[in-house]
Amino acid sequence: MMSTTLMSTLMLSVTRVSIINLLVVHAIFLLTVPFRVYYYSINNWKLGFSFCKVISSMLHVHMYLSFIFYAIILCTRYLAYFEWRLRLEFYRDLHAVIASVAIWTIILATVIPSTITYGLGMATNNNQCFAFGIALYDTNVKVLNYIICAVVLLIWAALASCQCYILWRVCRKHGNLSWVHQEFWAQIKSLCFVLIMLLCFVPYQAFRIYYACTFWPGLEKVNEVFLAITAFSCFDMLMFAGRGLWRPVYKICCDS
Repeated sequence: MMSTTLMSTLMLSVTRVSIINLLVVHAIFLLTVPFRVYYYSINNWKLGFSFCKVISSMLHVHMYLSFIFYAIILCTRYLAYFEWRLRLEFYRDLHAVIASVAIWTIILATVIPSTITYGLGMATNNNQCFAFGIALYDTNVKVLNYIICAVVLLIWAALASCQCYILWRVCRKHGNLSWVHQEFWAQIKSLCFVLIMLLCFVPYQAFRIYYACTFWPGLEKVNEVFLAITAFSCFDMLMFAGRGLWRPVYKICCDS
């Protein structure tokens, strides 16, 4: 329903296109969740090692694609705040499609080949799934994990710093009346995206550095827990409840 609403406009903004892509990412990922539930409920995998890799990789595809689209949404909002909005519209649907396909292709071209070769030489148990940690004994795999985690954490830190700076400027501009200004609530919505990234993605990336550095088999289940936390980003569409959800809470708690 949200996709239909977004596509009904003649001109697609970068933010709208990113939201549509997020909806697609979440939908595809959620199709793979029952297979994880199936495995952890019976603790026995009967669908083949290759399919196990595909299901395992989808959690990573979902995480990194969501992170990229969050970053695009936030950067678009930051640029709009500094009045560069006119450069951030797709004037033809084809341009939006090309941009989306390019991002998907980059991520899939990175994740899928690495998934196929990940743990290729290790002994496998056809009844076991989501246990690829032993591949971290390979120095190249370990270094790749360090690089990816560091890049994600640095990008999030930069986005969070920029968001805090903009929010500080808005509060300084409007003072005690900030709560009644649309500009303030627009920044609160952006802050919510930053917090989603903080709660869902940052813990896993931080743990992944430790996991790659000091891997031992007992940490694999802990790694799965942190990976599971990243799936809660699927609730991000609640951010579009916006002021209608938060302002009544403020009135009840703070007006007096």
